[in-house]
Amino acid sequence: MVSPRVGPGPLAVLCGPTATGKSAIAVPLAERLGAEIVAADSRTVYRGMDIGTAKPPPALRVRVPHHLIDVADPREIVTAAEFQRLARAAIDGIRRRGRLPLIVGGTGFYIRAVTDGCAFPPVPPDRDLRARLEAEARTYGPVALHARLAALDPASAAAIHPHNVRRVVRALEIALHTGAPRPLVAPGDGAPVVMVGLVMERAALYRRIAARVHAQLAAGLVDETRRLLAEGVPLDRPSMQGLGYKEIASWLRGERGYDEAVRVLIRNTRQYAKRQLTWFRREPRLHWVDVTGAATDEVVARVHGIMDRELRAMKEA
Repeated sequence: MVSPRVGPGPLAVLCGPTATGKSAIAVPLAERLGAEIVAADSRTVYRGMDIGTAKPPPALRVRVPHHLIDVADPREIVTAAEFQRLARAAIDGIRRRGRLPLIVGGTGFYIRAVTDGCAFPPVPPDRDLRARLEAEARTYGPVALHARLAALDPASAAAIHPHNVRRVVRALEIALHTGAPRPLVAPGDGAPVVMVGLVMERAALYRRIAARVHAQLAAGLVDETRRLLAEGVPLDRPSMQGLGYKEIASWLRGERGYDEAVRVLIRNTRQYAKRQLTWFRREPRLHWVDVTGAATDEVVARVHGIMDRELRAMKEA
């Protein structure tokens, strides 16, 4: 089943790897464009998870409305299909107010779910099948499970990292139940879109990642993780599998030392940034802006120039 179109009117997207400064420029950019922000992030949807998810600070969120932040309890599982539904409802509301929807984030699959009309077949969870597939991943490794998905549904496999076991399992669940690959994109679906991606020289990005991790720790990431565990949020929930929480939780549970947990967090964040860049580089519509060493005002002006030009062209077409 193909999901309905987003609706009339253009969309703007600001994306890129973690720590490239998307949140810092999103608000002044939105102010210039007359936009409201829809957060496309698989972790900022969860309440009470502020530091580890690097949510935009309240001062920025007051200046411009932000949507899809703090919409779910961390014990819940927000699927891509649920995110798509929530995002489309938010976009409809933004358009009714005469504003431009500006999608901001680093979760490429969530962005594509909105811009391209990804189809999510209504396959209910099969817990027995999931348990068997997860056992396969533990026994033979996630790469072997991913290879099984690639044989059944090459398109989905290409969009999912081999180590993202939860998503591989769900894609296999759909493929095995429906007997056919699911279309990731419905041809001709979606609204006109202008997309800008932020990119940064690798050494500079890695320095920013390390600095942000240490800033998160100074801001109370350990206490935030400890509180979530004390509130009974299971470690296997997607919320707790986000960067920061799983590494700090491993220290709190005595599985590794503090310094090692921090090193692993920095390493995992670097690897995540590389995977994000790989995903976004497959997107031919992206206009890339190199932000290495650039001031915030300069980046805002450059991104606004691209988006304003493209949006005007859409109106004139």
